Amino acid sequence: MISQFFVLSQRGDNIVFRDYRGEVQKGSAEIFFRKVKFWKEDGEEEAPPVFNVDGVNYFHVKVVGLLFVATTRVNVSPSLVLELLQRIARVIKDYLGVLNEDSLRKNFVLVYELLDEVVDFGYVQTTSTEVLKSYVFNEPIVVDAARLQPLSPASIFMQGTKRMPGTAVTKSVVANEPGGRKREEIFVDIIEKISVTFSSSGYILTSEIDGTIQMKSYLTGNPEIRLALNEDLSIGKGGRSIYDYRSSTGSGPVILDDCNFHESVRLDSFDMDRTLSLVPPDGEFPVMNYRMTQEFKPPFRINTLIEEAGPLKAEVIIKISAEFSSSITANTIVVEMPVPKYTTRVSFALDPGAVGQRTDFKEPNKKLEWGLKKIVGGSEHTLRAKLTFSQESHGNITKEVGPVNMTFTIPMYNASKLQVKYLQIAKKSSTYNPYRWVRYVTQANSYVARI
Repeated sequence: MISQFFVLSQRGDNIVFRDYRGEVQKGSAEIFFRKVKFWKEDGEEEAPPVFNVDGVNYFHVKVVGLLFVATTRVNVSPSLVLELLQRIARVIKDYLGVLNEDSLRKNFVLVYELLDEVVDFGYVQTTSTEVLKSYVFNEPIVVDAARLQPLSPASIFMQGTKRMPGTAVTKSVVANEPGGRKREEIFVDIIEKISVTFSSSGYILTSEIDGTIQMKSYLTGNPEIRLALNEDLSIGKGGRSIYDYRSSTGSGPVILDDCNFHESVRLDSFDMDRTLSLVPPDGEFPVMNYRMTQEFKPPFRINTLIEEAGPLKAEVIIKISAEFSSSITANTIVVEMPVPKYTTRVSFALDPGAVGQRTDFKEPNKKLEWGLKKIVGGSEHTLRAKLTFSQESHGNITKEVGPVNMTFTIPMYNASKLQVKYLQIAKKSSTYNPYRWVRYVTQANSYVARI
């Protein structure tokens, strides 16, 4: 049960506000934003997703730069409320096509109608886009997607040499194309978030993949879909590693620790031929969630060297090696490394001819930050940083720096080797041939190298 729901911009502007029960003071949005913006408790840089101020519980998630917030005075499950906020964001995006401040302001009547159907007097009714279509009748005002920054990795997917259509992630499930036509197409995204911890000598200490197969259907009549996965896919621990140290691509079957499926998925033939059958509901939904802890080939290797260069100086060398095909390009890469608290100045040196790279010394947090716009598979990039200290280092300096943390996005690549072998649509006629798009992306969840 929630009392209030509101959406704030990064500046703290209140875009959407709905008070369901009148139990929390009206200024809660301002109290929340001030608390989040100046969060300094326990040495943390960012506020946790759940906290309490003066007896009010605040829950929030950040989606494409917007803060979705719920408040309540009662004791409710945090995971339930956080999941609700994510689903509300997904439903709004399904209806508007584009989720940003501009689209929310232009469609506030539709957004409030959705919120009143999703939550009634603080209690959740439904978060299904398909069910809501029976109760919500306002038409969305389409925001020009050409002016917008890409909002997700899906917007930069490539299908061979052909770029994905511009409407791939900016289409409403209820609005028609100009002229009343509806483009028949279906999108299947395999999204993996990987967590890897390297030892100081470069060995993998822990590795895990949290993956999901997302589907978004724009097919009229809701035809049946058949989705075929790897025939050698196995579920449950046991079996050998899929990472063959003698191969650059990895080998062997795909072994998942566990998985779960959307309620619309039928598993009649899954055990026999690894095929999923379903009638996709409207909107975006997860067909399958899975987890893998079998060792896999990491996309990047991180090598770090630290040497003292005098009583008040040290030099840090960080080398990033991309261990995937040269036909694949990673983007939005950020490398961070904490340095000693008594570091006063840092000077950087990049590879000769380096383009699209930036460096920064975050003095309040005592961190080095190295940003790379893109990294092509098979390439190496090196950063050299000279540190100046305000006092001498006592003991081993490597104990006072690190670990190195890396974030990135790699379109058309997945570490688990899980594949969609084919996507079959029950044809209504011989001329019915909708567009099918299968896309892959890998993102760093926790990619850490110890020093």
